[in-house]
This record gives sequence, structure tokens and C-alpha cells, in this order.
Amino acid sequence: MSSVRLSKATKELNISLDRAVEELAKHGHEIPNNRNHKITNDQYEVLMTAFADDLARKKRSEEVSQQVKEEKEILRGTKDTAAAPAPAPVEEARDVEAPKEVAPEKPAPAPEEVHAAAPTVEAAPEVEATKEIEVEAPKESTTDVGGIKVMGKIDLDAQKQKKKEAPAKPKKVAPTKKSSGSGAHNAPKPVEQVPVKEEAPKTPQDQEIKTKYVKIDGPKFTGQKIELPVEKPKDNKKKRTRIKKQGPGAATPAQNDPKKRNDARAPQKKGPVAGRGRKQPVVAAKQELTDEQIQKQIKETLEKLTSGKKNKGAKIRRDKRAERRERDELADIQAAEDSKVLQVTEFVTVTELANMMDASVNEVIGSLMGVGVMVTMNQRLDAEMLEMVAEEFGFSVNFVDEEVTETFLEEKDKEEDLKPRSPIVTVMGHVDHGKTSLLDYVRKANVIAGEAGGITQHIGAYSVKVHTGQTITFLDTPGHEAFTAMRARGAQVTDIAIIVVAADDAVMPQTKEAISHAQAAGVPIVIAINKVDREVANPNKIKEQLAQENVLVEDWGGNVQCQEISAKTGLNIEELLDKVILEAEMLDLKANPNKNASGTIVEASLDKGRGYMCTALIQSGTMKVGDYVLAGQYSGKVKAMLDERGNRIKVAGPSTPVNLLGLDGAPTSGDRFIIMDDEREAKQIAQKRLQLQREQSVRSQKQMTLEEIGRRLKVGDFQELNIILKGDVDGSVEALSDSLQKLTTEEIQVNIIHKGVGQISESDVLLATASQAIVVGFQVRPSAQARKLAEKEEVEIRMYSIIYDAINEVRDAMEGMLSAEVKEEIKGTAEIRETFKISKVGTIAGCMVTDGVIERNNDVRIIRDGVVVYTGKLGSLKRFKDDAKEVRQGFECGLNIEKFNDIKVGDIVEAFGFTEVKRTL
Repeated sequence: MSSVRLSKATKELNISLDRAVEELAKHGHEIPNNRNHKITNDQYEVLMTAFADDLARKKRSEEVSQQVKEEKEILRGTKDTAAAPAPAPVEEARDVEAPKEVAPEKPAPAPEEVHAAAPTVEAAPEVEATKEIEVEAPKESTTDVGGIKVMGKIDLDAQKQKKKEAPAKPKKVAPTKKSSGSGAHNAPKPVEQVPVKEEAPKTPQDQEIKTKYVKIDGPKFTGQKIELPVEKPKDNKKKRTRIKKQGPGAATPAQNDPKKRNDARAPQKKGPVAGRGRKQPVVAAKQELTDEQIQKQIKETLEKLTSGKKNKGAKIRRDKRAERRERDELADIQAAEDSKVLQVTEFVTVTELANMMDASVNEVIGSLMGVGVMVTMNQRLDAEMLEMVAEEFGFSVNFVDEEVTETFLEEKDKEEDLKPRSPIVTVMGHVDHGKTSLLDYVRKANVIAGEAGGITQHIGAYSVKVHTGQTITFLDTPGHEAFTAMRARGAQVTDIAIIVVAADDAVMPQTKEAISHAQAAGVPIVIAINKVDREVANPNKIKEQLAQENVLVEDWGGNVQCQEISAKTGLNIEELLDKVILEAEMLDLKANPNKNASGTIVEASLDKGRGYMCTALIQSGTMKVGDYVLAGQYSGKVKAMLDERGNRIKVAGPSTPVNLLGLDGAPTSGDRFIIMDDEREAKQIAQKRLQLQREQSVRSQKQMTLEEIGRRLKVGDFQELNIILKGDVDGSVEALSDSLQKLTTEEIQVNIIHKGVGQISESDVLLATASQAIVVGFQVRPSAQARKLAEKEEVEIRMYSIIYDAINEVRDAMEGMLSAEVKEEIKGTAEIRETFKISKVGTIAGCMVTDGVIERNNDVRIIRDGVVVYTGKLGSLKRFKDDAKEVRQGFECGLNIEKFNDIKVGDIVEAFGFTEVKRTL
């Protein structure tokens, strides 16, 4: 053998591949761990030496396996023989040929077979060995009849006497086989002549192994129990078995124990004797019990049953009560949890949110200011802000209009569909710092001349083509403090913010607010320092103040662009626009014009001849005349589109401001709009939103509570001022409403009963009559019918054109409603120099007025040694003999005090009175 594969060697030695490699490595033979590797003879000898025991065990295992296979073959052949008609001639052949074979083999094989059988008998049970031998005797009759016969007799006689049922089995089988196999008498002879069968004597172990193997058939001996149902009469009914009593009247444990009694009734325990004797124990029990015992047992049983029913009914009622209590507790817990869940629509105002949480508006505004968000009372919060504020106050938010807001979930545009668009620039700053003047110079227009009071009170949107030929969309926001919401909306929709600061003024509160809005919106800022042409201008002071607000301009090493301009003369206006265009180029602004338009409502108004008009800023897509638009809770068909100069346009692309006509209402400023393909769907969504808005108004309405009644009683003179507010545009109405509600104090509460856009109508006057309110119109006038009705119903209508005039007059009206504050005023003091007692009059005091004036109708106090001893009124005041109306400082007088005569020399008389002082808010 030159070489052997490693897999073959491991298979021969019955070892694993890793074990063989490790063993060879121990002896200095390094081989790869590969089954197909060939090993040398020396390596093979090493493995043979090391794993000789494993090889021997494998060989023994193979021998045993071979023997088992042979036994199975023999057994299989025996069974075939038993099934065939051959056994009868075998027994006859055994009777004839037995003497020939048994005579010479009796002396020699008997001892060997006995010794060989001994361990087999010890290893297996005696009964099983006997049965096996008896069964095997006919099987081996064809080969070694005498030897098997002797072994069977020795085992049966010497070991143990068994039941005769086992030998009866082969006897029964033999005649059956004889009768069935009488026609095949010549079959056994050729079987005896088979040379293979002659090898049986040389391996006595085969007989032992046969005995062990046939042991598997041993449990077949239990088949004798199957004879019982044969002897029984055919009865398909299963009878209950009972165990006999050991003595008369003695109850067995099985009868006393219900579990054992049930076991006794089981089918496996039944027998004919037990089944026939089932009634005997019952009869014996009846004979033993007397009538008295029976009655006693019946009585005890009835008592148990009765008490059990009562207990059961009480338990059921108790369980029901417990279940009801648990259900009520769960309902209370659920109600408490529901009370902490706010059912809101998106964009709820701060006031409505505060009412739903039963908190003050100032607390909500303060919490938002804590996170750097500046809001007003009527400013609407988005979903993120609502969740944040509600969580801070211990509430959770559930948005009831989620299925409606899904309309505005726009798909993300593909990169190849995006095209460059114009930048949207918002101009913000403090009032009268030159924002509108800057836009007037850029647009070559005069918007200021059309504004009442010279201040901007509307948010305007303009599209301008600058000197470079590029188009820029400008949003002009008001600078008055009342227009905070407008500035916030402008910062939300813009791309770039221009903060205008007057060089002759300072960084004012509205300037700081505008910077905060721009930073919160994350838009780049360009600072425009205006009015540098004035002599008192100080740009460096402005830059210093901006640095304090964390706005560092480029001149000071920051990253915020700054330009000194003059909106009046046009100084450096083009440079400012160049910087704006540079910021826009860095942003790389793009939009997809090839889809339905969407954007934001900037402003809304009601025109007498045209109807509802709204200024819309398109942010993506294209709007055309005839499209179906959905804006907030209103919808309609675009009937016409106008630019900022009133010219009609048919198509408007991204970053284009338009005035559109066709909506059935005035949407709220800041609402999103979208163009829809189906008019019916747009109306359905608008109707759903209107319904949700009404439900929201009902939920946010603050009801009168006992705490509120107690607070009003504690205040004493609590009053309410109800106002119906109408304006020209929605943004101005919102700003004025917010400002008026801020005037609310603990004693006077301002309620905005209704607010809207358009002229004052008859329905407004009727509502004011019913709610005892005044009507405030901002840049609107009442109709002729409304004016007549107001005169008839005596309803006051106040009209204003400037927002701060409206706020100041309402404040004055509220101050007039306040009760005057009463203050005590010291009029004069006098020192008592002498006292005179007069009968029927009392004690008269002669005094010298040391300070002020003492009048006849004043109240007085008597002060003795710095302590007030009496407070009352003057009974009389005389100078000499005449009554005096007043006595001034440095003069003497006589006086007496009503109902008080304990006056002493040296006392001080202090005269005082009460004056009413007008209160202010």
C-alpha cells in the first residue's frame, strides 16, 4: 500500500477527521485538514497503532450488527415457514428422523448447550426464556431437532413451572398447521439437505441471540387477556365496576373517595365479577342505615344545599357590586384621561388653547417666550407648537382634522422637474423707519400717500424687476406693535429678510421682534441702515446695538450683510439689491412649475363690487384662471387674477403674488391654499373644515365657573366690554382684535363677540343689540340700512382709520367704566388752646389753625399724644360770635364736635375729606 486517503483511514478506524490530524501532529506528522489528502504508510501505521481499540470496537460492532441481521433473516424465514403449510410434515419428520440424529449427539451437545443457555436464561426473565424456547422449537425442527428439543425440556422442567396456556399455544398452532399443510408433506426434506443449516451447531451464540431477540415478542403473552371478552356474552354496554366490601356493611376506601370511585367506574377496571356485584354494596348500606339516620342525613344535606344557595346568591351579588365599582372606576379614569386630551384642529389660536387648558393667556405666552417664540393672543399655533405647549401644561393633543390636512401633503419633486424661481424678500422693521419708502423707491410708486396716518397697516406683496433684470417679490409688513402676527407670517413665507433700521433712531422693540421672527424662520438677514443722509445719523451706534442682539455685520467681522442707504434720495439702493441677489444665488432657489399651484394666503378682504378678494403668494406650481382653489375653510373657482397694479393676468408661476377672485369667503391670513382637480372634493373638504372650526369654537369657549363668579364678587365692580369688530382686511382685523383683548384687566374684560371683514351690516347691528356690544369699524363704513337700524336701536358705532386711535379710544372707554378711586386728603389742622363747657351745648374748644384750612363740612379726628381718640364730624365752627364757613391758617376759631365732649387742652384737631381719582388701565 503506497498511500491511503485520509477519509478512508478515518472511516476504517471509526474516528473523526480532526482527531486523526491531531494524533498525527502529536507524532510529528503535519498534514492539512483535508479528507482527500493522501497519507503515507508510516502515517497510516501510526493511526492504526493509536486507534487500535477503536478499530476493535468497530469490528465487534459490525459482528453484532451482522448477527442481528442474520437473526432477522432467520426470524423472517421462520414466519414465512409458519405461514406456509410445511410445519405438519416437519413434526412427522422430526418423529421419524429424531432417533438417528439425537442418539449420537445426546452426550456431547447437551452439556454445551446447557452451559450456553445458562447466561441467556439469567439475562432474560425466566418466563420469557421458556416461552421463547417453546416458540423456537418448531422453528429449528428442520435443522437440529434433537438439540433444540433437549434445551426446551431442560428449561421447562428445571427452572419454573409455568401456566399451561403457553404450551397450549404451539399445540393449538401445530394441529392447525397440520390440517392446513397436509398436502405439502415433501417440503421439509429438501430443507434438511440445505448445507447452510449444518452450521448451526458451531455457533451456539446464535441460539442465545435468538432468545434475546425473540424477547421483543414477549409482550404478546399478554394477549391471554383478550380471551376474557370472548368468554363474556356479547354486550356493548360498558358496565360500572365496584370493589367488593371486605366485610358486611364496611365501606371501602374507593367508595368513600369520589376520585377512586370514579376510577373504579373506568372501563379498564371492569370485569364480569365486579359488574355482576355492583348492587350488593348498595343493598348492604341500606340495610345498615335506620330511618332516623336517613332523616338526619337528608336534613344535613338540605341544610347544606340551602346555605349553599344563599352563599352563592350573596357571592353573585357581591361580584356584581365589585364589577360595577370596577367599571365606574375605569369610567372615572377614562374621563380623567379624556379631560387631559385636547381635541383641536391645527392652527388654534393662543386664546383658544388657553381656554381649553383652563389657563391664562399670559401663562401660555410666557411658556412660548421661554423657548424663544414671540406670539400674540390671536396668533395661531402650528401642530408642533400646540403639542409642546400642551405637554408643558400636562395635556396631550389629538388633531381631529388629520384626514383633511392630508390634502396638503405634497409629493417631493424630482430634481429634473425643478427650475429656478425668483426670491421672496420680506421687508421688516420698526414703525417709521422707512420700509415702505424703500419699496416705493424700488417700485417707483408712492404707497405711503395711500396709507392713513402715513403708516403701513396692511401687508403688501409686489413683484419688481430690478436693475439687473431679475425679478424679486417683495413683502411689505407693518411696523406697528399690533402687527406682530403679520411680521411672523412674512418671515414664514420669505426666503430673505431685510431689516430696516433708522440711523437717526435706535434698534427699537419691533426691530428686535423682526430679527427674532427671521431667526426663528431660519432665513438669511440683510441689514439696511436707512436715513444716513440726515445730520444726526449714527450708523456705528446702530451696528453696536445690533451686535448686542447677536447680529454681527460684515464690517465688524460677522456674516450678516449690511448696507447704509437713503430711501429718500436713493443712495446705495442698487448695492442693497445686489446683496439681496447674492444671498438668493447662494440659496439656489428652485420650484416645479409643472403642477397644480400651492402657496400661502397673505391677506384677504371684501370688495363691494367684486366680492371676496385675497392676496395669494404662489410658492410652487402654476395657477390659471378657471382652477378650483381650496383655502382654509373656503373654496371656489378662480374667476380672475390681478397683479399688484390691478392688471389682469391669466397664468401665475412660482414666487408670484396675485389677487384672486372667486372664493366664497375670506380665508384667514396665513392659510395654505392648493389647486384641486375636482370642485366637488374641494367643497367637501371646505365644508368639513368649517364644521371642525365650529366645533373648535364651541370647545374653546370658556364657560362660567364658580371660581370665576367668586373672583368677580371679590373684585366687586366687575364689568365687561363687548365689541363687534369689522375691518377692511383680515390681517388688520386680527391685529386690532389682539390689541383690544390685551386691554383686559381683572375688573374689565374685553370680549370680541364677532370679527370679520367687509362693511358693517344690519346683522352686525342686531348682534350688538342682543349682546349689548359696541361696533368698531376699522377703515370700513356701515351701510345705509345698518346706520338707520343703529340709530333706532341706539347702538354705538365707532369708526377708525388708524389702529392706535382705535386702541386709545377703547382704552379711554374702559377707563371710564372703571369706578373712581377714592382717596383721603388732609385739609388742615388746629391746636386746642382752651376749653369751655356750656350747658345744653357741650364742650367748646378754642383753637388756633396751624396748617391748611378747616371747613365747616369736614370730617375731623381728635389726636391726643399722637393717638387718634375720636373720629367724627364738626358740630359747629365759629369765629368770634359768627358762624364761619372756613377758617384758614393763622386764625383762631371755636368749634365743637358732635357727640364728643372729652376735649382737652393740647389736643390736635385734624380736618380731612375724600376725593375721587380717575383710574387708568
